[in-house]
Amino acid sequence: MTPTHIEHIGIAVRDLNVAIPFYEKVLGLKCYGIEHVADQKVRTAFFLVGQTKIELLESTDPAGPVGKFIEKRGEGVHHIAFAVPDTAAALREAESSGVQLIDAAPRPGAEGLSIGFMHPKSTGGVLMEFCGK
Repeated sequence: MTPTHIEHIGIAVRDLNVAIPFYEKVLGLKCYGIEHVADQKVRTAFFLVGQTKIELLESTDPAGPVGKFIEKRGEGVHHIAFAVPDTAAALREAESSGVQLIDAAPRPGAEGLSIGFMHPKSTGGVLMEFCGK
């Protein structure tokens, strides 16, 4: 399944209250939404740049995936998300191509999207996500 575009770039940050002003004041972007995603143990903040979003990720639990990422690697690019028409089909196709999945089936993500991650061990060291409705 070919992605339609880059849906968003996820960036792990320690504190949204510190990170948001940088994107607004320095880059001139507008934060259009903040959301708590309990399942992923994060608070997210979104900015739109053309058709692509920047998603800031603040961990709500040090033992959660973003908390562990920041502890190990510090703040920075966490993942890249590709928009696809059908998240389940994209995951099945990736798996049939030999890609190790983190999510065997789609799960709910921020902004009401259906999401599924591929393991960075299978994607050249980059955590990749499929996003769809």
